[in-house]
Amino acid sequence: MRVSLFVTCLVDLVYPEVGERTVALLERLGCEVDFPPGQTCCGQPAFNSGYPDDARRVAERFLVAFGEIEGPIVAPFGSCVHMVRHHYPRLFAEEPERLALARDLGARTFDLPGFVAGELGRSAVGGRYPDWAPGREPVPVAYHQECHLLRGLNGGAAPLALLAGVEGCTVVEPAHGDLCCGFGGTFSVKLPAVSEAMADEKLDRALAAGARAIVSTDVGCLMHLEGRARRRGLPLRVHHLVDLLEPNGAL
Repeated sequence: MRVSLFVTCLVDLVYPEVGERTVALLERLGCEVDFPPGQTCCGQPAFNSGYPDDARRVAERFLVAFGEIEGPIVAPFGSCVHMVRHHYPRLFAEEPERLALARDLGARTFDLPGFVAGELGRSAVGGRYPDWAPGREPVPVAYHQECHLLRGLNGGAAPLALLAGVEGCTVVEPAHGDLCCGFGGTFSVKLPAVSEAMADEKLDRALAAGARAIVSTDVGCLMHLEGRARRRGLPLRVHHLVDLLEPNGAL
């Protein structure tokens, strides 16, 4: 299957290794991966901040970058997929031609776990926890549900299924594990004290459940949680799910 990678801003600028491992995973599963070089942001920061005209201009770039490409579009970040699927039709509601294209692209845009499980039919792809070796105790990890993937895309099951197939880790369930971590994009900038408190609550509950690592599919959440864990000196590692799906464990 030929697919196109939508790398998203935060992956491209902050966690490029997540994009590289996404390509490696898709290729291992038999996909041929393209990377449209004209892609930029999906427009979500402007849209969520109340600037629909600015968001529309950015979204137009997405339509240009992916509009001539056939086949699935896969992103390692559910929040941006949610933006394309659910908010592009609102942005282009008054432009019939662009609206039709936006709907077509939205129907073909998938988050990585949802694509692997739903479109490729692979509920397990193997993998190994980083630095783990046979004979050692498995590492207890807490899975953090990213809000847009869980609630906006109804995609909470696929990441957990893939995580269950990873060697060297066992999943623990913190209390209220489905709550937001407090990142929320510009929310963390505009309301930093509230955002910080929400992250601390998430980290404290993970520790109370015995976790030594947090795994998610949202690099914004991971950046937020990793920053707070480091500042507090907590014994918690933070990983994108795709890090654990490497056959020999990502470095």
